[in-house]
Amino acid sequence: MTFVDRYSGGRAVRLLFWAAALFALVMALLPHPPEVPGEPSDKIQHAVAFATLGLLGAFAYPRLSTVRLILGLSMFGAFIEVAQAIPVLHRDSDPLDWLTDTIACAVVLVLLRMCLRPKR
Repeated sequence: MTFVDRYSGGRAVRLLFWAAALFALVMALLPHPPEVPGEPSDKIQHAVAFATLGLLGAFAYPRLSTVRLILGLSMFGAFIEVAQAIPVLHRDSDPLDWLTDTIACAVVLVLLRMCLRPKR
């Protein structure tokens, strides 16, 4: 049994994925989110968040196709950008953030699936 077989699809991994998604949503919608050490750019923060969600999503839902997982995470990123356009949140909605989210999760998922593909 490989590492992936052992830890994929388990309840704990799914819980971790959803906790990370909730954390990303809350941080994205807080009017004044806390400063991140090193003060990375907004695009770096988006890329790290969605690369992490892609990685966790692959292990949480191993039977879900790569395309469906990318689409789901991309739509989550789009939802965040639409929600950030709500004036009372005092956040900036940026379509490039959504593009960053989509690219980050897609790169991680494609690389992960390529690396974990059974050898013939």
